[in-house]
Amino acid sequence: MACFAQLRRLYSLDTLDTRFTTSSSTPFRGVSSTNRDLPDPAKEDSSQELTPRVYNKEHNAVARDTVTSAPKGWRKLELPAYYAIVSCAVPLMIKVTYDVSKVLMVCTESHPSYPVYSHLLSEGWMAGRKVDNSDLQYAGFRGNVPYLLLLLVLHPSLRRMYDYFFSSEPPRTSPPSSQAQASPADRASSPIDSAAAADARLEQRVSFDFRFAIFFICALHGISALKIMLILYINYKLATRLPRSQVPVATWVFSIGMLFANELCGGYRLRDLGALISPAQASLDKSASSPRLLVNLGAWLDGFGGLMPRWEVFFKMTVLRLISFNLDYHWSFNLRGGSPVEVTADIHKKKQLDPTNLSERDRLITPAKPHEYSFRNYVAYTLYSPLYLAGPIVTFNDYVSQLRYPAASITNSRTILYGVRFILCLLCMEIMLHFLYAVAICKAKPAWETYTPFQLSMLGYFNLHIIWLKLLLPWRFFRLWALIDGIDPPENMVRCMSDNYSALAFWRGWHRSFNRWIIRYIYVPLGGSGGPGGSGLLSKLRPVGNFLIVFTFVAMWHDINLRLLMWGWLVSLFVLPEVIAGFLFPRRKWENHKDAYRILCGVGAVGNILMMMAANLVGFAVGFDGLKGLVQGIVGSYSGLVFLATACFTLYVGVQVMFEIREDEARQGIRMKC
Repeated sequence: MACFAQLRRLYSLDTLDTRFTTSSSTPFRGVSSTNRDLPDPAKEDSSQELTPRVYNKEHNAVARDTVTSAPKGWRKLELPAYYAIVSCAVPLMIKVTYDVSKVLMVCTESHPSYPVYSHLLSEGWMAGRKVDNSDLQYAGFRGNVPYLLLLLVLHPSLRRMYDYFFSSEPPRTSPPSSQAQASPADRASSPIDSAAAADARLEQRVSFDFRFAIFFICALHGISALKIMLILYINYKLATRLPRSQVPVATWVFSIGMLFANELCGGYRLRDLGALISPAQASLDKSASSPRLLVNLGAWLDGFGGLMPRWEVFFKMTVLRLISFNLDYHWSFNLRGGSPVEVTADIHKKKQLDPTNLSERDRLITPAKPHEYSFRNYVAYTLYSPLYLAGPIVTFNDYVSQLRYPAASITNSRTILYGVRFILCLLCMEIMLHFLYAVAICKAKPAWETYTPFQLSMLGYFNLHIIWLKLLLPWRFFRLWALIDGIDPPENMVRCMSDNYSALAFWRGWHRSFNRWIIRYIYVPLGGSGGPGGSGLLSKLRPVGNFLIVFTFVAMWHDINLRLLMWGWLVSLFVLPEVIAGFLFPRRKWENHKDAYRILCGVGAVGNILMMMAANLVGFAVGFDGLKGLVQGIVGSYSGLVFLATACFTLYVGVQVMFEIREDEARQGIRMKC
């Protein structure tokens, strides 16, 4: 029983991120002494969500977040049958993909298409099998795991050494007579001493973050660190020198312009800049007898590119932090400290906040002190080493708040359990790459007619699963690094890829910190979901237009190419059916027909899942042509149509299990919003 309890704790939402079990408007310490799994629905976050939301009069968390409250009888008869079907289907899905991934071994026969993709496989370390390391993005992370683990130990150790040798003690002043007569415990908890200690902690941590960040980017990008610092300096001047009314527009123009310029100019190679300055030799010619000095010098300097010469690929995350700093600084001039369109508590209530016990929402919208928007703090934030390469993303306000007062959500036991979960996910990925060659097969584009419809669908399905894992692992590693260092960023991956049936909810749980960043800095300023005042279909469709703008930016931010733009537009298009269905079939009209409504939602969810799989295969896996080949192979025959009907029924069964998972969370008072 003790082992089972530990396993349950390991996979609890509280271990993954306390934000899932604590309302964003409730201080963590305020709920830690009570039952943190039962947040008060009346205190839930009222901020906008990245979803065309249907407003109704119910304020119960269960009513808002679950599709339907199924009668108890279905848990005795129908639900066990669904569990049995899922228990049989999942092993069969894995077996089918394993069968098409058979390699040529002494005692086994390989699949007929094995020679087509075998060159994409590398030597592995499990059961004598090769490993599918053909995804270049994940291969870079996988090959550097030992060095990253070393850095995971080195960075916190250096911070502790720095704190030991260069400790910043708060200045001591003569206490008033009333305080001099107080006990040491009372004096330590006084606002003056607490603020002084917080200022000292901020100074201590920022000074280390700034120095280590400079060293870190120099090691990573070599000479290109100067380019990064120049961009950061220009952006800082835009935020602090322009008239306040011009800062938001200038910030967005500069940031989007940098995304395009970095991509189109290839990171501004000094060799190319030298050729531009001396146009007589725009391109190096081997037959030239006297090459220009600037071109040669630039080429020589480009050789000092550091460990990761392509700095522009990783700078996309930094662009988000540049925008966050500028807009947080711009909004800090408002008395309430948040976005002009955010709904915040009244000023009197804000003055009564305990800075040592802020809720997450208060950390986001409470501005830093004016002098804390300095260039040093700005560089330390934008280049914060644990989150520099891949995130998760924290806002500038949140970063400064956590430097001043450590987050109560960070404990040694929770961090250790989170690290164990990361190791288990890494092991799961290794098993998949050694036994399921879905990525290599899809990259090789074999003759699709050699595969059955079932095999084709599983290749696409596990391709998406590997994409999910290859993003989850770096995000969790860097979040683990930040947790060890004393910063608690949001968890990026909320649910397993296979535990999603809503396109709207899916994007709230996928790259969650980016989603929250988009809500604060793009979606809400655009008008968000419109609020409860709108009525009619047009008011429900307005958020879809905001969705289109958001996903166009998201696509450009990922990469400037047509395939990802198609992905962004497909996602926006596939949101429409869910929004329209929610308008035509409102939940309140089905209160007396809950079973029928649950079945209806299950059918719609199957369509959602198929569309989400199609959009993500286009954007991140096989592209439009590859998806076309997969679809033709599945529906191009009578047997394929029979399989499609069977697959849709299986998806429907899985959706019903997902409904029950969310019902169970709702019964515990947990509101995941996805």
